[in-house]
Amino acid sequence: MTRVKICGITRKEDSLAAVAEGAHALGFIFVQSSPRYITPDRASAIIRGLPPYVSTIGVFVNASRGQILTAMQVSRVSSIQLHGDETPEQVLGFPCSVTKAFRVTEKFDPACMKDYDVAAFLLDAYSPLTYGGTGKTIDWDVARKAAGVRPVILSGGLTAENVAEAIHVARPYAVDVASGVELSPGVKDPAKVRMFIEAVRQADGRRAAAAWR
Repeated sequence: MTRVKICGITRKEDSLAAVAEGAHALGFIFVQSSPRYITPDRASAIIRGLPPYVSTIGVFVNASRGQILTAMQVSRVSSIQLHGDETPEQVLGFPCSVTKAFRVTEKFDPACMKDYDVAAFLLDAYSPLTYGGTGKTIDWDVARKAAGVRPVILSGGLTAENVAEAIHVARPYAVDVASGVELSPGVKDPAKVRMFIEAVRQADGRRAAAAWR
C-alpha cells in the first residue's frame, strides 16, 4: 500500500484520529515561521501517547545540526525531514533515517537526487515565499520520473479528490498531506483525513487489480 503521512500535527486528538484511520506516519514541523509550528516539548507529549509502529517525522528547514539533534532528543521523533537548501554533506551523520525534500520547478532534474545519501525524497511545490505548505500541486509526471530513481514521497496540494490520480500518475512510495485535510493550519478535519486515506486505499486496490489482468 502507498504509505500515508499526515503532516503538520499540532494536537493530540488529531494524531490519534489520523492513526486510527490508518496513517503510517505523522509529521511535526519544527519551523517557527510555519503556521503549523510545534515545539519539540509539545510534540513529545503527543508522541508519547501514540501506539507502537507509527513513524514520527520532525521537519526542519535550514536548521543547524545542533538544533536538529536537540529537537530530536526532546521530541523523540523517529526520523527527520530536511525541507530547506541542505547540501549532500549536510544530510549525513544523523542517528536516524533522513528524508530530503525538494521544491519542484519546471527545471527540476531528478538526477540531482543521486547526490544525496538519504532514505527517501519528498517532492513538494515551489514557492518563492515559503518552503512548504503551499497547497499547490507539482507536475506528477516529473514525480514519476523521480520515483524511477529513488523512493519518492509525493506532496503538494493533495486532497481526497486528487490523490488517486496522483498515485496513478506518479507511482510514489508515499503521499504527504497537510492543508488538504485541515479545517485551519494545524487543525485537522477527521472527515477529510478519513476520506483521504480511503481514497489512497481505493487507488491501491485499482492498481493491484490492474496488475493481475
